[in-house]
Amino acid sequence: MLCRFVVLIAATLSFAAAADIKVVEQIVAKVNGEIVTMSDLDQLRVETENELKEKGAPPAQAAQILERTMQDALRDKIDALLLVQRGKDLNISVDADALKEIGRMQVQSRISDPDKFSSWIHDQFGVSLEEYKQKLKDSLMAQRVVAEEVAQRIFISEDDMKKYYEDHKDKFVREEQVFLSQILLSTEGRSDEQVASAEVKAKDLVRRARAGEKFADLAAANSDDSETSKNGGYLGTPQKREDLRPELADVVFTHQRGYVTDPIKLTSPSGFLIVRVEERYEAGQATFEEVKEDIQSAMAQPRMEPKVRVFLAKLRREAFLEIREGYVDTGAVPGQDTTWHDVAEIKPQTTTKEEVAARQRKKFLGLIPYGPAGTYTPPPATPGAAQPDQTAQPAPDSPPAQPPAPPVKQ
Repeated sequence: MLCRFVVLIAATLSFAAAADIKVVEQIVAKVNGEIVTMSDLDQLRVETENELKEKGAPPAQAAQILERTMQDALRDKIDALLLVQRGKDLNISVDADALKEIGRMQVQSRISDPDKFSSWIHDQFGVSLEEYKQKLKDSLMAQRVVAEEVAQRIFISEDDMKKYYEDHKDKFVREEQVFLSQILLSTEGRSDEQVASAEVKAKDLVRRARAGEKFADLAAANSDDSETSKNGGYLGTPQKREDLRPELADVVFTHQRGYVTDPIKLTSPSGFLIVRVEERYEAGQATFEEVKEDIQSAMAQPRMEPKVRVFLAKLRREAFLEIREGYVDTGAVPGQDTTWHDVAEIKPQTTTKEEVAARQRKKFLGLIPYGPAGTYTPPPATPGAAQPDQTAQPAPDSPPAQPPAPPVKQ
């Protein structure tokens, strides 16, 4: 579970007494300019407790899981930041994948109205839609980095994967599922005339799609679903029959890949929905080719975990890390100095006139060192020229002396 990066650090400085500082949030760790806060750890505890309650874990088991989770909480937060930072260094983009997932969730929730969907996200996860998107992007980024930097370097032969398939066939019995793309023409709040116009447009889009125009282009240009239209209407993850509206499921589960539905009239929310079947799988035993990537992931996982920790240790050695005293990073690299350094105490801006004068005497026009800050060094002597007196110093309160003029060539 990746962390939600809510990093709000605040301090109130009293102008009447500069030392009166109120700490609103405590930083627990610094990771290459980013931070982990106490609130991040507290939030992880709450999320873990809620998940355990939802799963109905027995109290004793839940307490053990929570204790293990919190022991590694700081490690996991640091891991997450390091992986996201590495992904940015590699210029990895997960925006399209995040949009697909959000689109899938919107379809599954059966909420097409953007404002209502944002409220649904907040009710489900306790954060705004934008915060949830960022959390999702961070999670996908971490997965991509692990896949590219670690998983791709683990080789598993075709013969080994086929043997695994034969030994675990029962794991690859599929439910019926489809992959879909959609175009939504909303008629919320529209007049009867506008609804009729939308229906005509929907029928024309179906005609154009069946005639060979790219469905993704039609969706991007015409769909009123802003989330999926950005991705050509694609919903991403597979849909089961129970995930879909009955009137839609009855259509898409009876046609094969490439089929474009007639406009489906929706009542809540109102509008016209056009769907393309991108892929459909029958219920039953999946073939080896269909689940080959799943098998590779399953076989790579136990080999990958120790390699991931080695990779994260490398990122730690290359990182600037500081851990506040009293907190433990269970993924720490032996010998790495992560000593915490407090920010220097803020000094009041008011000073005495004597301090101002002393600073002014240290520099002349901001360029020439003077007095305690340094002595003037004259240019090399020219034969016949008068030499400046290097021992004379101005009185403390006298104005700075001008540098001697360069000798005049004869």
